[in-house]
Amino acid sequence: MTETCIDPNKARKILERYPEGDASGLIHALQDIQAEFGYVAHEAVELLCEHLNVPISKAFSAATFYKAFSLEPKGEVIIRVCTGTACHIRGSRILVDELCAALGIEPGGTTKDLKFTLETVNCVGACAMAPVVSINGKYHGNVQPGSLTKLIQDGK
Repeated sequence: MTETCIDPNKARKILERYPEGDASGLIHALQDIQAEFGYVAHEAVELLCEHLNVPISKAFSAATFYKAFSLEPKGEVIIRVCTGTACHIRGSRILVDELCAALGIEPGGTTKDLKFTLETVNCVGACAMAPVVSINGKYHGNVQPGSLTKLIQDGK
């Protein structure tokens, strides 16, 4: 787990929205923490557990169960490559390899400068456009090797 320092005052401000000792706000508070810091920061979870009177194991169990949560900081540009059947057949693995080489990270990783995060996803439901790459939520279909550099530089 990456240890970074977050502003504990921002975390406390988030927790003020939730009644003290009321564990029912756990998931919503985790979502708010992630929205504020870009990930579920360990320091914020400790404050959350103290505030809601929830065991830290329960908070991390929830944060690791739901794929929407990240325990590590993400890059400002999030690249997702579909590796579902149609995209795989049409060369998504080549795209993943190209991105790994260009960014110097593996799928699931984030560049040291926190500029890019590379993820693979099982299916985006756009098989007719395979292979599909999402950059900050914008989908690009029929992506060809060699075209990714411009797409990620544009951050589109």
